Amino acid sequence: MITVIGLGVEKGDLTKRGEEILAQAVRENRPILVRTANTHSYQTVVEMGIKHVCLDYVYENSRNFATLAKNLVKAVAEQGSDAVYLVDGAATEDNSVKALLKRTRGKIEIIDGVSKTTALVRAAGFVGCSYTAVSAYELAERAQVGGLSLPLIIYDLDDRGLASDTKLLLGDLFGEEIAAKYLYGDKAKKICLYELDRQKGYDYTSAVAIEEVELLQKQRFTIEDLKEIVYRLRAPNGCPWDRVQTNDSIKMSAVEEAYELVDAIDQNDDEKIMEEAGDLALQVIFHAVMKEETGAFNLTDIMTGICQKLITRHTHVFGEDKATDGASALSVWEKNKMTEKHQVTFADSVNDVPHCFPAAMRAQKVGKRASKGGMDFATAEDAAARLKEELAEFFEALNVGDKEAAEKEIGDVLFAAVNVGRKAGCDCEKALKEATDRFAARFTKAEALALADGRVVTELSEEEWDDYYRKAKQALK
Repeated sequence: MITVIGLGVEKGDLTKRGEEILAQAVRENRPILVRTANTHSYQTVVEMGIKHVCLDYVYENSRNFATLAKNLVKAVAEQGSDAVYLVDGAATEDNSVKALLKRTRGKIEIIDGVSKTTALVRAAGFVGCSYTAVSAYELAERAQVGGLSLPLIIYDLDDRGLASDTKLLLGDLFGEEIAAKYLYGDKAKKICLYELDRQKGYDYTSAVAIEEVELLQKQRFTIEDLKEIVYRLRAPNGCPWDRVQTNDSIKMSAVEEAYELVDAIDQNDDEKIMEEAGDLALQVIFHAVMKEETGAFNLTDIMTGICQKLITRHTHVFGEDKATDGASALSVWEKNKMTEKHQVTFADSVNDVPHCFPAAMRAQKVGKRASKGGMDFATAEDAAARLKEELAEFFEALNVGDKEAAEKEIGDVLFAAVNVGRKAGCDCEKALKEATDRFAARFTKAEALALADGRVVTELSEEEWDDYYRKAKQALK
């Protein structure tokens, strides 16, 4: 079994237990490897006169930081199961040891040492408070899963390149101008984060420490910060308007913000998309906070629900189902959705379409769900034949002067038209919206053309309007 021993931070930090096992390894002529000679604690190995191999060459031969741990593990494993691996600090903190644990499935012996973060915590002034300490080598992985929060210490800033990568990642999370401390040797220097890769020297002692920042002093914010702001707005000494809102009073704001986001997307305006997506996120947080106040649920419940839904409905990704294309993936989703919602019949699914949807969108979804039960047209042409029938029934009601019947029949005409589009693979809500936009643009142009000719538009005949409209259509192609 491979043995890993932590050498600690300084010369002489090796524990009694570590010293005993190391001496025994020497007597048994076991291969001994040291992660790097560039530490103070390495002097313990030198003074003991132990025969060993330093793995500093692995650093030089690794293409990037992501492969370094893998290459260190490979070098250790190649020495066999009786190898002894010495690392500075506490062995359990070391990134390569974590990788070795994964490779051996935990079948290694670890003799821990003095933690190198202990000295860094003292230098940063974090003693007595909660903090997060992360090796720079695993920073990206921790950030990806949301495992970074302030106060924060990032150690193992071995060189300028790693310091630059760290600066960029932390700058995105907390802002590049946030105050930080650069820890180097036994010194602590106040810097702004953007200066992290502009220091004179870097070695195994290099680290950066960032203290907690008050909400109003932050440069970058998270969803938790947004929730905190809403808490403060709803507090007794908060905003009088925000305090009196209810889920019902602001429900239409969510609809408005969703439409404004769609409008920003249509304009392909990234700045507006970002802004409107934020406004929509505020609506989610606002509703979550108000429900938390009543004890119904909270934001974590919302996040849990959507994450569970994504996992249980994507059984072709997280389960045993198979999907080879978008259509089959959607089929798996719909099947799982019906199961989760306890929908026994297809009518249950049809009636589950929200009544507040825009009419064309709801019509398309209702038709699509009915088709899952087998009730559908074979082709778009067949659907168009039904459209002609509905149109004839509309004119029949209109010609006899039955206004109520005519309105009912025009509804059938519109529903039938949606079915034609659905069978043709069109998004009818999107198509109608864009058609309305095109008409508005063409009308605007047609009116401008008429006015340029000195015409009074309210006096134009139907034929003249058609002529100007065709010219506008051609001009806007």
